[in-house]
Parts: sequence; C-alpha cells; structure tokens
Amino acid sequence: MDSKPTGQQSLFTIGHSNLELRDFLGVLVRHEIQAVCDVRSRPGSFRFPQFNREPLESQMNAAKIRYELFGEQLGGRPLDPRYYFPNGLVDYASRRLADDFLEALGHAIAVSRECRTVLMCAEEDPLHCHRFLLIAPALVSQGEIPVHLRRGGAVESQRETEDRLLKLQGFADVTSDALFSHGREAALDDALRLQAERYAFRTSPEAIEYF
Repeated sequence: MDSKPTGQQSLFTIGHSNLELRDFLGVLVRHEIQAVCDVRSRPGSFRFPQFNREPLESQMNAAKIRYELFGEQLGGRPLDPRYYFPNGLVDYASRRLADDFLEALGHAIAVSRECRTVLMCAEEDPLHCHRFLLIAPALVSQGEIPVHLRRGGAVESQRETEDRLLKLQGFADVTSDALFSHGREAALDDALRLQAERYAFRTSPEAIEYF
C-alpha cells in the first residue's frame, strides 16, 4: 500500500469503520470524491450512528458530494432466499449474476464515468467486506478496476488486495511477485470463496424461508 496521488482513477471503495464523520469527509475531500454509492444493505450503524443514512446524506449534501443508496441491489445481505446456500451463507457467485445486481452495478459504473466515485460500506479492510468479495470481481469482469482507500490515507490497488487474499488463503505461488502466476484466476476464485465462507453474511437456514 502507498499514499500516492490517485490521478485519473475514478472508481474507489472505502469502509467507514469507526471514523468520525468529519474525518471520513476529509478522506473523501483529499481524494476529490464527488459521489458516494452506499452499498450497505442496511444504511445505518448502531455503534456509529454518524453513518446512519440521514446524517450521512445531510453531510454529503452540505459538502456537495452526491449520495446514492444501492443497499438492496449491491448489498451483502440480499432479501431474496435464492441467493443463499442451504446452510444460510450468502452465495456471492450466484448474486453476481442477478439481473438487479448487474443493473445497479452498471448504474454505479455510469456514475463513476461522470465523476470520481467511491463505493462505501462499513468494514475498513476490503478483505472483510462484500465490496471486495462480492462487488469488486464483478467490476473487474467488466474492465472496471477499483482502488481501495484505507485507514490513514493509504491507497491499495485491486491487484495488491487480491495478492493479500491469495497469500492469506495459501495461494502465494500465484501472487504478483511469484516467479510464475499461471493459474492465478482459478486460485483467486477459490480464495474469494474461502474468504466469503468466513466473512460473508450468514443467517440461520430456518430464517431463509421467511425472507
């Protein structure tokens, strides 16, 4: 990771974590963000109420930053029971193929082509969040490569984040600094699946039928 200027990059992700709202706004201003796409399924936080939709949207408007909610379409907790495994775990691979997901993704991409845009969720580390595990692979498949804004002003490329994931899940032999990277795509699919088994939303199997 580094803190180099982000230049012509127009699509980012960020997790608000436990930042104060003024500090979060400071990050957006520093990177000249003009639009926030909120990809939280539930746009609120009991622990950090400054990121509830109403105060957040109000501050975005005051800062002249566009705010749009994509919660149900791009969120990590879909209401449709078709996108859950029998054990209650969200099926990210299936969700990426959903019509409403793809439509919303296209809209978010269109916003990013108009102005510098960030996809916002809660987790600071992309490896712990559906914005990387669910949304980023879909962006990459469409030729849109996001950059991840991290705590303290650090900037992490999609490739760097993928490499961290590969090393974490035991696929260091296909990372960018490996001698050979044949099989990287398949390894990345496996690493994403394994990471999702730990960090994706999970409900009880009994609850799925009541969604």
